Amino acid sequence: MEIFDTLSHLGYGELHFGRDEQSGLRTIVALHSTRLGPAIGGSRIRAYATEAEAIDDVTRLAQAMTYKAAVARLPHGGGKAVLIAPPGLGTPAFGADKRTALFRAFGRFVEELAGHYITAEDSGTSIEDMDVIRGVTKNVTGVDPSRGGSGDPSPFTALGVRRGIEACVKFALGRDSLEGIHVALQGVGHVGYHLCRELHNEGAKLTVADVDPLKAERAHREFGAAVAPLDDIFAVACDVFAPCALGSALNRETVPRLRCRIVAGAANNQLAEPAMGMALMDRGILYAPDYAINAGGLVNVAQEILGYDAEKARARTLKIHDTIFEIAERARRAMTPTDIIANKMVEERLSRAGR
Repeated sequence: MEIFDTLSHLGYGELHFGRDEQSGLRTIVALHSTRLGPAIGGSRIRAYATEAEAIDDVTRLAQAMTYKAAVARLPHGGGKAVLIAPPGLGTPAFGADKRTALFRAFGRFVEELAGHYITAEDSGTSIEDMDVIRGVTKNVTGVDPSRGGSGDPSPFTALGVRRGIEACVKFALGRDSLEGIHVALQGVGHVGYHLCRELHNEGAKLTVADVDPLKAERAHREFGAAVAPLDDIFAVACDVFAPCALGSALNRETVPRLRCRIVAGAANNQLAEPAMGMALMDRGILYAPDYAINAGGLVNVAQEILGYDAEKARARTLKIHDTIFEIAERARRAMTPTDIIANKMVEERLSRAGR
């Protein structure tokens, strides 16, 4: 992997490597941009087959955070951290004390970045891990509410996605309500579950699929959702298809199978390749760019930096509706895919901020 070629291609930025022998910490922190303010983004822990894979993951995720923060009009750039999972993580032999030591070491590394990076919960990490980090640095969000934090950001992510879906429904279907709107959700884990609740409360009809049948069954039991086989969810006839699982859900195989008017969901990196944005537009499907519609969780944790106020965080998250509607309007006028328009809006804001 040619690291500097990768950084140049993605418009970087800084890449920091940290290692602590005693705790087993191996971490990479990517600061894609600090043009709008300190970089903010979650820290995830997972096993990577190679170091190059970890670098590819963290650099692309941090770039997405820059775009997410900019389109949400937050005073932050984008960053991300990955912790390469030490051997035995998740086994009884790797107990709570070892995990605490690992995240304390990571917190010290974040502190050494002198406020240029503010971390948060992400895949594989928890509020408890953020509380450990808070013990050694103030540059962390998403800590327990008892410590002045905002806690789990998933409900805010779901709230923002619901508001984005409402904007899409208004734009594409001319409807001011989700009553009777059929939404097919791919993935009903943490955020997907909260999104089901948001949609159910607004009167939407739900069909769900998940790799874990128990999660799909919970959505059926609590929200009356129909359950589809995982491989069939893309072909469900519906108004809205909501990808809420892993990235690259929209690809050359799945896009032709879609039977919806709108794609709007919580997953990151939904387009497997840029050409899929055009493919959706060619099929007459309105796509809500992922980093624009799923920014509610980031909006929520960013509020902690100013002194957490749940009502202010909620009010700002509700504005995702206006952002998605603006993207759709500009895309229609320019006859251009919505993902390209969203990128252009980000670039306009970054350009105004200067270097």
